[in-house]
Amino acid sequence: MVKTPGPCPTGLAFDGQNLWIADIYTDKIYQINPESGLVLKSFDSPGHHPEGLAWDGKYLWHIDSGEKSMYRIDPETGRALSILESNSSHPRDLAWDGEYIWVIDHKQDILLKISPEDGMMVQVFPSPAREPAGLTFDGKYLWVTDRSEDRIYLVDPSDGLCLSSLRAYGPFAYGLAWGNDALWNVDYENDEIYKIKIFCSDILSKWDERQMSLHFIKEFRNYGPGTVNTLDIYLPIPVNRDNQALLGPIQFDPEPDEIILDQWEQRIAHFHFNDLKSYSVVKPGWKVKAKIYTVEYFIYPDKIGGLEDIPEEIRNKYTQDGDKYRINDPFIQSLARKIAGDEKNPYWIARRVYDYLGMNLSYNLKPLGGWNPAPTVLKRGTGSCSEYTYSMIALCRALGVPIRYVGAVSRRGDDASFDDVFHRWTEVYLPPYGWIPFDANKGDTALPGRKVLGIGKVDARYIITTENGGGDKYLWFGYNYGFNWTSIGKCRIHEESYGMWSPLGKKKYHEPIENKE
Repeated sequence: MVKTPGPCPTGLAFDGQNLWIADIYTDKIYQINPESGLVLKSFDSPGHHPEGLAWDGKYLWHIDSGEKSMYRIDPETGRALSILESNSSHPRDLAWDGEYIWVIDHKQDILLKISPEDGMMVQVFPSPAREPAGLTFDGKYLWVTDRSEDRIYLVDPSDGLCLSSLRAYGPFAYGLAWGNDALWNVDYENDEIYKIKIFCSDILSKWDERQMSLHFIKEFRNYGPGTVNTLDIYLPIPVNRDNQALLGPIQFDPEPDEIILDQWEQRIAHFHFNDLKSYSVVKPGWKVKAKIYTVEYFIYPDKIGGLEDIPEEIRNKYTQDGDKYRINDPFIQSLARKIAGDEKNPYWIARRVYDYLGMNLSYNLKPLGGWNPAPTVLKRGTGSCSEYTYSMIALCRALGVPIRYVGAVSRRGDDASFDDVFHRWTEVYLPPYGWIPFDANKGDTALPGRKVLGIGKVDARYIITTENGGGDKYLWFGYNYGFNWTSIGKCRIHEESYGMWSPLGKKKYHEPIENKE
């Protein structure tokens, strides 16, 4: 990172060797060395509220939010060679795509494609989020900062589709530039410029660490009058994953009769009970202490391999049919082909399915729903998180894309919370990176940037218990638990499952600051 030359930095551009930066306090535009931050030259901005900058290979383009004008500037002299209207009431940044100028309007929350000849608008798209501040072009895609979400979004300029996002390093992400296969971002609050490496082999970042304890319980009550002859309860066992690091071994209460490894290589604790008389209660469960994180996998679509790059074992295993998927149903086959068209890239297939579900399903458990199979859910148009999951799996597997689901216990608001609802989502295998989260339930939102937060992101509110393809004899198509029982005589049964969260470490208090004067 390097320090900015002025206290209120805004626009940023890269000319192939050096950075250019605008400042609204000094009303100047600076050329600086990107490694040292050394000022190489500066000149006064043409207007009184300088904002965005872009480089077209020869000239510097600049936008002023006070004048609401765009300037083509000679970088040697700082003289404005032409002045165009911005077509924006609140312009903030601009980018050059080799033919057109793109402009952000931070009040209307739109991206405008503008002719450099006469300044007329050619096309317009919604901004990914509600307060866009920075814009650049990497040769194929647009990048947009948003200071309300503190994120940077990747946008397809052909249709405005938001493809992916990453968390901004600073608290007030502003101007953007692209150069030397890296993204440059200036932060308005910190007065610093950051170089962000996009094409890393490691696409994972971790944030928001919490240390938590989770007690998961499967409760089973027999109100009689008969006897529960046999009861078998199956609880999947959480393991270390990118989003969770266990702080010790799992503690069972009582000890399970055996640990099973199912067909998906999921470890499951099996509890067996005999002869539960009327008014008997059993509460098998486990406790774990863990660090949990928000994890983000940054996906640049052009770096994803094809279906042929997926290992055959994974492709065969995770494209199987199941009772909740019914991938050979004519409705599923027809809909899958309609959604994917001729697409063969697994990212784009999964993304088209994800977007379809976001537009055509709404979350609703009533009057129908819960764990209905994919054809039923897709025809009805409403679903639970499980039904979003079944539908995502059915359509992706029908198109040959390996996909599985994970199940989790969720922290509900406060650290000390109770969860009896749980959550599940899918993971799609994307070569060369492996399993990437796709939570189609989160695609049901209007903001383009919010839609992609269900792709490649898991919040710091889950302990994942289950990795599963569905249909095994212990959990069936469920998650977090499975059970079955037999009885002698008539029995009225009540069963429930829940997780109890509590934070680790020192207790928290709301204490006033002492007056030491």
